[in-house]
Amino acid sequence: MRLRDLKIDTRFIELQDDTIDLKKGSFAIVLCEGKAKFTVLPPHGETKIVTHQGKVKRVKFDEGEDF
Repeated sequence: MRLRDLKIDTRFIELQDDTIDLKKGSFAIVLCEGKAKFTVLPPHGETKIVTHQGKVKRVKFDEGEDF
């Protein structure tokens, strides 16, 4: 599974995670209903965040590689 749970303090919307290395490329943090998830984005491809009735339903990855 590519999505990793993050601890979040909802009173201040403060992420509490020491293990994220921000120098390793692009990433996305998705917040929904007091939960936070983190994923590294692929070098080539699409990442879609699918919602339903205002809530995150799933995150879809479609990767490719240059020929």
